[in-house]
Amino acid sequence: MLTAEQNQTLTRTGPGTPMGDVFRRYWMPALLSRELPRPDCPPVRVKLLGEDFVAFRDSSGRVGIVEPRCPHRGANLFFGRNEACGLRCAYHGWKFDAAGQCVDIPNVTPEVAQRLKHKATIRALKTAEAGEVVWAFFGEAGDAPPVPDFEYAAVPSSHRFVGKKLQQCNWAQACEGGLDTAHFSYLHAGINEGRKVGLHQVGRALSESDDGTVEPPRLKRLRWLIEDGAPRFTALSHAAGLLLCAARTADDEQLYWRMTQFLMPNHSLTPGNFPEDTALANTWVPIDDTSCWIFCYAWHPDRPIEDRERERLAGGSGIFAEVDDDFVPIRRRENDYLLDRDLQRTASFTGISGISEQDQAIADSQGPIADRTQELLCQTDLGVVRFRELMFRAVEDVRRGVTPLGAHDAGAYRVRSGDTVAAGDLDAEEVAQERFGDHWGRPLDAAISMSKEATPAPGTL
Repeated sequence: MLTAEQNQTLTRTGPGTPMGDVFRRYWMPALLSRELPRPDCPPVRVKLLGEDFVAFRDSSGRVGIVEPRCPHRGANLFFGRNEACGLRCAYHGWKFDAAGQCVDIPNVTPEVAQRLKHKATIRALKTAEAGEVVWAFFGEAGDAPPVPDFEYAAVPSSHRFVGKKLQQCNWAQACEGGLDTAHFSYLHAGINEGRKVGLHQVGRALSESDDGTVEPPRLKRLRWLIEDGAPRFTALSHAAGLLLCAARTADDEQLYWRMTQFLMPNHSLTPGNFPEDTALANTWVPIDDTSCWIFCYAWHPDRPIEDRERERLAGGSGIFAEVDDDFVPIRRRENDYLLDRDLQRTASFTGISGISEQDQAIADSQGPIADRTQELLCQTDLGVVRFRELMFRAVEDVRRGVTPLGAHDAGAYRVRSGDTVAAGDLDAEEVAQERFGDHWGRPLDAAISMSKEATPAPGTL
């Protein structure tokens, strides 16, 4: 568990907070590129890390994210006109470019306008577009570091699909849910004849002698998730974060490994995919301290995403939720996630439809900000513990004036996650190397690396 002070440090990301200072050292996804679909389209409101902004795409296609207050009389620039490479205030016509420079003051003489323009500059975040996402950087001085080199952003657009969804709780507890692969044995299980089963066994006849011998190989992992609900964890450190490796008992004295990437400060590459499958990732971006946007990415490095899969993802599948036009999930806190008690009794461990929605409900159920002073951790929480340690280390680095892990190392983000089945005598690093090669993560220098630690005994966390 954490102290109340530690919990506040982890969860608060507004201006002037220790974790807010950490987040402001990194590029943040701000909105999807398609939310600003064309030059001179209507501006949109954006709230990031507790701060309000207005985003617009100017006539040249450049995206600006600027403070919303016009320095003249304080009118909100959301109501302004996006025209001729600038956002013009609707009150008296003062106009600002994507860099926040005041470029026109039409309600005074030219001489007065010239004197006022430099005083009228408004705050503008640095922006970049990569992977159909608009990224923002809060840094005030000097050049921004390169945008993280995620694989999903490097593949052709035909090979990826991106989206986002609202989460009605603090960013950290939603992120911790994404790092906790142990819950797949429960939260995402099916029910059949009163038994907890893999999703592939819902709705078909079961027998006491069913040992999975008729299952296609790709479905056996769903059975292994149910049969072994206490995976053994190892955390491997690398130059952008952690590879969290969870081993479950498989068939023929092998182990089934699910390996999750956590990348500083708020990204995760999910498990659940073999090499032939589509890869998935999330970013948890704080709106404020009690809500966040979850950006969702699907891609394949070697082939296009087919139309049928693209339609399924857009409608809600896996980490993608079914959302409305404002990216708010259809199943949410206000309607109890459309929990179906009949479904819970007959087919679903939770009674909530959708992997994403199940994750969302459980994270939200902990309250707007989870109270980590009231929790009992065990051996399957190793990934959560290592995540917290890494975040607190970043807070200390920033306090000492040290660049936090990965912030200036874009190439360290070109990593992969996923699943594999391996011989039972291989350790986690051998399995990661066999599955991903150098894409499991660039190891840290031994002098600064977090030591790799095997799963501790119960009660020692």
